[in-house]
Amino acid sequence: MPRLSLDALHALARRALARAGANDDMADATARALVYAEARGLASHGVSRIGQYATHLANGRADGSARPALAAQRGGAVLVDARCGLAYPACAFAVAEAIRRAGEFGVSFVGVTNSHHFGVAAYHLEAMAPAGRVGLAFGNSPAAMPPPGGRRPLFGTNPIAACFPRADRPPLLIDLSLSEVARGKLMVAARERREIPLGWALDRNGNPTTDPGAGLEGSMLAMGGAKGAMLALVVELLVTALTGAALGFEATSFFVDEGNRPRLGQAFLAIDPAALGGQLVYAERLETLIAAMSADPQVRLPGDRRRALALAAEKDGVEIAPVLHDQLVELAR
Repeated sequence: MPRLSLDALHALARRALARAGANDDMADATARALVYAEARGLASHGVSRIGQYATHLANGRADGSARPALAAQRGGAVLVDARCGLAYPACAFAVAEAIRRAGEFGVSFVGVTNSHHFGVAAYHLEAMAPAGRVGLAFGNSPAAMPPPGGRRPLFGTNPIAACFPRADRPPLLIDLSLSEVARGKLMVAARERREIPLGWALDRNGNPTTDPGAGLEGSMLAMGGAKGAMLALVVELLVTALTGAALGFEATSFFVDEGNRPRLGQAFLAIDPAALGGQLVYAERLETLIAAMSADPQVRLPGDRRRALALAAEKDGVEIAPVLHDQLVELAR
């Protein structure tokens, strides 16, 4: 399989997105986020998404000329309008505002409206740690999971991520989808023509399936059953009721070419530990818990494995499936 350095992959991804109609900032920010995912073994949110994004840019589901803007602000509360562009420039803008305002007010909540797919949720929190902020990220997505007892998908897979900075060490970085697996894993399995395990998805008739295509047409199963579905409801409301963004069932699936502009929502919470118990208290409590966790040699801290993969990718590059590489090259022509 073709092996590319991360710089080469970023350049290829950036060209492909620009050729599809993304402005310079959007193409660059999106390419960086997708290469970040690829380097960490998250292929379902990596450069395999470029074909999808390119189609959405070409057919108007995303506006490649959009630039994010402040829509509302009061103290630490801010609303950013993505203006129906790809999500990454708006999320970067939102996170920068959250970091800055948390320094001023102690805490800041920044919502994003009229947005698109925002990829790996934890990616957006990488800037929190150097700034010393505890960060949380939330986002909704087109409907993929039914509420408990229901058959019609209403909630997205609605990821949550958290970042807890540490002094002179990498932060704790936690990222999870509220479905049993991220929906992008079905997309990858369908492209590679392989089955998925039972327990990941249901077909359109509500029956368990090992066919990823049937799962994409049907619904995902919530992590932890009803409890996961209720967490998805919490995220859905945080990023829509507070921002005016579209509910998951109002957005056409990402996995079809034609459809509406998704107008999804994201939200970022930044907290300055110095505004509460203080930096020393925060660090002591965090490190005491980490020490207790690490006393068991079987425990792996969240984020460590992905970070190790990224370090290896920086040195050796990443392998890209030939068919995907050919698609990227063609899109970048």
